[in-house]
Amino acid sequence: MIIVTGGAGFIGSNLVAALNQRGIDDILVVDQLGSDTKWTNLIELKFADYVESDDFIEMAIEGELDDSVQAVFHLGACTDTTETDTAYLLKNNYEYTKLLANWAVENNIRFIYASSAATYGDGSKGFSDDEENIAELSPLNMYGYSKQLFDLWAKRSGLLNKIAGLKYFNVFGPNEHHKADMRSFILKAYEQITADSKVRLFKSHNPDYADGEYKRDFVYVKDAVDMTLFFMDNPDVNGIFNVGTGKARTWNDMVKAVFTAMDKKPKIEFVPMPDNLKNQYQYFTQAEMEKLTNAGYNKPTTPLENAIKDYVCNYLK
Repeated sequence: MIIVTGGAGFIGSNLVAALNQRGIDDILVVDQLGSDTKWTNLIELKFADYVESDDFIEMAIEGELDDSVQAVFHLGACTDTTETDTAYLLKNNYEYTKLLANWAVENNIRFIYASSAATYGDGSKGFSDDEENIAELSPLNMYGYSKQLFDLWAKRSGLLNKIAGLKYFNVFGPNEHHKADMRSFILKAYEQITADSKVRLFKSHNPDYADGEYKRDFVYVKDAVDMTLFFMDNPDVNGIFNVGTGKARTWNDMVKAVFTAMDKKPKIEFVPMPDNLKNQYQYFTQAEMEKLTNAGYNKPTTPLENAIKDYVCNYLK
């Protein structure tokens, strides 16, 4: 059996779909469905059972799971970068992950967990996934710090040579509709263009970047899932790894690609950035991918324009 926490979520549901494509359906999906539309991501998936996350951790601790578990993909977490409830983030993103990691390692179960590129903060200290640099990083928000705390704990506990942590960059693609403000800007741009034929981007408050010229490492969810599965296929590859393209692209590039995929002329309006974002906005992210490449992953990522065209034409339209 394979366990996917956050299995009804964005990356998790795409991961389950990829496992299904391999003919694997002995999967336990763990999540918190709540009252949003995330449950619809499960409709076309094949899996053995579903368990709420609070019930699952008790089952694991009490030894109620059978001996057939081969791997755990721990993707479940609070991913809201604007969440200010520190206790909630620590419980969901830190304490829960510690309990699950210890359980998996003690039972010789492959453990692959989601860290985040948010741990890199403003990028001034680079985007290297070398574990020796973890303590030097300064996340800009509590979400990033909750992920940083577990990375630090795993390193101190000596677990990073037994588990794999993945720092996902700006992932976009199908099944993200439920994420509200945390859904990708590709989806938001599509919605804005559909509504009034234009896209609104934040004005830059960094003199080093013109409006719309700030850059992110946008990675298609299909590529992110391929990289994630690499760690199940290669259980001896452990530590922390970036999941991105290694190529930063501007927001202007990204938005124009959405207009092109929709067969419309670009029309961009720049609006003031909210005060609560000015001090925690990432103007540049770019994953260093050499570590993953050196570990044996050699599949090229989908070019941004091609990925956006596939997303818009085959899913959003």
